[in-house]
Amino acid sequence: MPEPVDVVEMQTALAGLRRTSGLPVTFGGLLSDARHARIAELNGARTGALRGLVISAGSGLGGKAIALARPCAVTDYPASRHISHEYDPAVAAEGLRSVVAVPVVVRRTVRGVLYGALRTPVGLGDRTFDAAVAAARDVEQALAVRDEVRELLALTREQVAAGPGTAPGAWEDVREAHRELRALVPRVLDPALRDELLAVCGRLASASGARATPAAAREVRLAPREVDVVACVAAGATNAAAARQLGLRAETVKGYLRSAMRKLGAHTRLEAVVAARRAGLLP
Repeated sequence: MPEPVDVVEMQTALAGLRRTSGLPVTFGGLLSDARHARIAELNGARTGALRGLVISAGSGLGGKAIALARPCAVTDYPASRHISHEYDPAVAAEGLRSVVAVPVVVRRTVRGVLYGALRTPVGLGDRTFDAAVAAARDVEQALAVRDEVRELLALTREQVAAGPGTAPGAWEDVREAHRELRALVPRVLDPALRDELLAVCGRLASASGARATPAAAREVRLAPREVDVVACVAAGATNAAAARQLGLRAETVKGYLRSAMRKLGAHTRLEAVVAARRAGLLP
């Protein structure tokens, strides 16, 4: 079943689609299983006729988009010969005519469907179509990030429990997981999930064999992005590679690294990594 934090992404995308496309009605929902999506979110609707509607793969316009895993549109929904008409009563109650449906596809799996609609039977232009596809992509990216976060959290909980007595290769996995989690933090909009990520990163950093002394912990205060950059450097990344991983410009990465090195009292990249680990900022 869709989680509340996933629903927020759908709500945001639908509001954005209505704003950017000028479509008076947008709606959609996430899949509850491999073949069924429930319309849970409406924006601009005059009635509640569409709310709670369960869309089956292959049925109606949205079901067609789910089954084909590609966008589908009709100029006049009630008269279209290219879709089945199981949902005509709800569509008619809302007065919808021209409709586009775009699947939300993550890792080749359909996870939801977004609709945009007009109450007049006119063709939807490329600008409207592109806006609907862009809205679906926003949801896809948000869900992909959340999936990656959940996978990493599941792995790191086990690694944190294992602690520094783990084999050297496994401990390098802990460090890599820490770097990946920190890189994901700025892309997570849900505050609760972001706090959980930061808490796990802190546990990973403090789980290393080189424990920070209380004095070191007090003396070193790096900004979150400075820690992100040093974590990338610890994994062997160049400034350019760190910039790609963190979604920053290379010059910005250089600035964060210089600032971190100054705070850590380091003169080289290696010294910065060693100092950060001694301060308990990195595993």
